[in-house]
Amino acid sequence: MHDEWSQAVDGRAQAADRLAEAARSGKPCAPIRDLVSTAADGYAVQEINTRRALGEGRRLVGRKVGVTNPVLQARFGIDQPDFGMLFADMSYCDGLPIPLERFLQPRAEAEVALVFGRSLEGGPFTVADVIRAVEFALPAIEIADSRIADWDITLADTVADNASAGAFVLGNTPVSLMGLDLRAAGMTMTRGGQEVSTGSGESCLGNPLNAAVWLATRLGRTDHPLRAGDVVLTGALGPVVPVEQGDVFEARIEGLGSVRAVFGK
Repeated sequence: MHDEWSQAVDGRAQAADRLAEAARSGKPCAPIRDLVSTAADGYAVQEINTRRALGEGRRLVGRKVGVTNPVLQARFGIDQPDFGMLFADMSYCDGLPIPLERFLQPRAEAEVALVFGRSLEGGPFTVADVIRAVEFALPAIEIADSRIADWDITLADTVADNASAGAFVLGNTPVSLMGLDLRAAGMTMTRGGQEVSTGSGESCLGNPLNAAVWLATRLGRTDHPLRAGDVVLTGALGPVVPVEQGDVFEARIEGLGSVRAVFGK
């Protein structure tokens, strides 16, 4: 039994190192499912690299929720989303150039971002708890990225790889949740003025607030509960789109305005 435990620990450490080296070198690695096979193992790997990042002085500023679309969940054979960590150095300004070379295989997706005004520790939490805790909402573009070659991922792979988080851009005009119907909010994302993705809040677990309730409850009794000031990217509202040099994406979400992600020429 002890041997099995030590092998599992060793496998998690090896997986964390493989992903960290891919991020450092800019060269995608092989999937890590030869080392870890469950979501629980994936989160253990994610935690190793989260602690490593915090030890290097990176600042945790929020979370991303992934796999919120029923089609993706069916593909992975799961009935709940996953999450990853957002650090301050992953944040870029609306409309300012983002260096493409910092990514391996970037994809853009439009999301609703929620910024928390109070912490949510303990739980479980309700939609009312989350609404009271959220200070404002913003439109966001997430740049998903995978350290794993060709996006050849299972659930364990993506969870271990920080839920395939890359970077994010937030809009600059905060909107109160009061009277905002996020479920019905339509989204359109363009690239160079051409429409490339459409959807609505309903595509994100039925409502982006549902994703936030799941996340708050999932994290409430861990070492990293949601804290005042945290940003939560609640999940894609429509299809993801590959990113190339010179691309200019603009996402418009009803009730929240727009945000632009610009990739340097």
